[in-house]
Amino acid sequence: MPEEAPGEGAPRPLHIVTMGCRLNAYESEVMRQHAEAAGLDDAVIINTCAVTSEAVRQATQTIRRLRRERPNAHIVVTGCAAQVEPARFADMAEVDAVIGNAEKMRSETFHSLGRSLGALSVADSPKVLVNDIMSVRETASAMIDGFGSRARAFMQIQNGCDHRCTFCIIPFGRGPSRSVPAGEVVRQAQRLIEAGYREIVLTGVDITAYGQDLPGPMRLGGLVRHILRHVPDLPRLRLSSIDQVEADTALLDAIAEEPRLMPHLHLSLQSGDDMILKRMKRRHTRAEAVAFCEQVRRLRPDVAFGADLIAGFPTETEEMFEGSLDLVDDCGLSFLHVFPYSRRPGTPAARMPQVAGAAIKERAARLRQKGRAALAGYLSAQVGHETEVLAEQPGLGRTPAFAEVDIAPDLASAGALVNVRIAGTDGSRLRGEPLAPKCAL
Repeated sequence: MPEEAPGEGAPRPLHIVTMGCRLNAYESEVMRQHAEAAGLDDAVIINTCAVTSEAVRQATQTIRRLRRERPNAHIVVTGCAAQVEPARFADMAEVDAVIGNAEKMRSETFHSLGRSLGALSVADSPKVLVNDIMSVRETASAMIDGFGSRARAFMQIQNGCDHRCTFCIIPFGRGPSRSVPAGEVVRQAQRLIEAGYREIVLTGVDITAYGQDLPGPMRLGGLVRHILRHVPDLPRLRLSSIDQVEADTALLDAIAEEPRLMPHLHLSLQSGDDMILKRMKRRHTRAEAVAFCEQVRRLRPDVAFGADLIAGFPTETEEMFEGSLDLVDDCGLSFLHVFPYSRRPGTPAARMPQVAGAAIKERAARLRQKGRAALAGYLSAQVGHETEVLAEQPGLGRTPAFAEVDIAPDLASAGALVNVRIAGTDGSRLRGEPLAPKCAL
């Protein structure tokens, strides 16, 4: 719904719309900090996603809706879709400026925008500031203080990707893989803990590639140990999506030995058929994915797995698709992100024989149904257990394995860690009851 005006002719506050991944959520907070410091008010920034053609379509719809709601605001478009297709957004009459993924992380960009947007008239063409992302070799360091509630914060440790999966446009929106030095990561984590956060999520485009561009031997597992050792007051550390084929021995050791590393891994699996994986240019086989989950479960029996899966990739037959359905059981997946295949011009998969749209839609629906059943089964198995819940907002929290839990709204404020007994489930969430205090002997 349109925002209520603060008053006739009065400037409207800065508004940022985040689309897509957790890395975008982190970067939106960096942009908010830069934009507010530059005095960029009465502006709307749309941080777009390009992972599918549908995501780009939604971005254009959002821009048009926001222009109707904020007819006098300056509209700035950034993110992966803006990086990959700047002309598309520059040609939109609703857009005042388009900035790239590297530029959006720099404070000087917003000071420049503040000056240039103030001089724009309706007749002016959009200002485009999108440079060659493939030439970027460093990840911009930014210290941020908050994400709204004091529960969970995202922290960037890496950006970009050196792999070329045939369905993916993101490397061209994010550039080459590059890592944030460990010392800067620790300083950011300490700052977030001092601000009151109880959980930090390590995020990036390909976080299991962490450290490959840095001097020294530290990789993701070593970084996890480094953070936990140097930030002893951090109660919870969580990983975002990982590519399991890159998981190093140190990471597996940390999963087994570090109770503050949360037992939840979201895997980039994409398919359960070896031929489709090969055509996707993935670097693992189906058997290797199953073996990884079995190994981690032996190391950490309470672990819960999520996964990205694509339905209807080019050349996928019904038999191949059933391999993805079976993978849910074979890997013991509980949380699915299902993507109907979306043709992205400029990717090798776009030139492959396409699956009919109706079949893609039907397979995605079946895979989602499989995911709902898997989640319901996992949640049912938690009933009767005691666990610690991080309250994210009144009445809602998450377990260490990332399951949502309904709790009494007055039980804990956002950011509090509370112990509960799981009393039931509705198939999509758990219901937690506070544990009775123990009597002293």
